[in-house]
Amino acid sequence: MLTSLAFIFLVGMALGWAAARLRLPSLLGMLLTGILLGPSVLNVLDDSLLGISADLRQLALIIILTRAGLSLNLEDLKRVGRPAILLCFVPACFEMAGMVVLAPRLLGLSLLDSAILGAVVASRLSQKYAKLWVAAEVLLFVLVGATVDVDYALASGAGAVLAILGALIFRMAGVFVCLMGTSLTGKQRLFTMMAYTPKATVQAAIGSIPLSMGLACGSAVLTVAVLAILITAPLGAFAIDLSYSRLLSQAPPPDTCQEGERI
Repeated sequence: MLTSLAFIFLVGMALGWAAARLRLPSLLGMLLTGILLGPSVLNVLDDSLLGISADLRQLALIIILTRAGLSLNLEDLKRVGRPAILLCFVPACFEMAGMVVLAPRLLGLSLLDSAILGAVVASRLSQKYAKLWVAAEVLLFVLVGATVDVDYALASGAGAVLAILGALIFRMAGVFVCLMGTSLTGKQRLFTMMAYTPKATVQAAIGSIPLSMGLACGSAVLTVAVLAILITAPLGAFAIDLSYSRLLSQAPPPDTCQEGERI
């Protein structure tokens, strides 16, 4: 088991660093590490470690959520008000509805299985990668990559990708609804809609729960959850990097405002 842990941290951090050098989220390198080291490819991870991987992922998620909660600024939340509350659940509900509509047609799942898949894919946690505990992050993403069924991922192929992208359109519509009535400009709303597309931590942590429970849809849910991370994380990063300077206007410094304009 110690050798497997060494592989996870050394290779995971190395590929995470390589992804970051390519201006991609480091979690992509960690997921790739899990896929390469797992049973589907090289199969070098100890079975005893894979047997407790669900518990280790839950522990990692607890640490990550705690760190994210400690970094939350309540004053910012109060200042934003109603849209912040709506953005916590409305986009996810829209995305779940989109997956219920699309998954039966594209993946051949039942309505119940599609709802389970939608609940996993739509879950969200605001990302503050620099403040996450590195060990928990590496462990979480490498272990979830190790549980991916590569054969199923290849078989589902275009159907899974179309389901993910289609559900994202529903999600962006939900974000648009949340921002109705706010003072944001059209460009700012478009940026917010794009910023809400990347997925990562929660999908990695809960994506394998249906599989561990023995549900028939377990393999499909896990595969689509990982594909959602692999697709949306780089797309979201590129979209944000390429558009923020065009869509977001910088507010003038306080000392340049007239006295009557101060808030």
